[in-house]
Amino acid sequence: MTPPTPSKPVAEDDTPMMQQYQRIKKQHADAILFFRMGDFYEMFNEDAKVASSLL
Repeated sequence: MTPPTPSKPVAEDDTPMMQQYQRIKKQHADAILFFRMGDFYEMFNEDAKVASSLL
């Protein structure tokens, strides 16, 4: 299992979706977070890098 990735602080200039993502990621830093965007699920930042190396 990969070590937890540090979460970026929530910034006011982030979109509301990214603010929500960062709040959830902060609570679950040791998990890869899949975020639903319409019909698809996306990963961001370090989660995307970690997942891409595993796929």
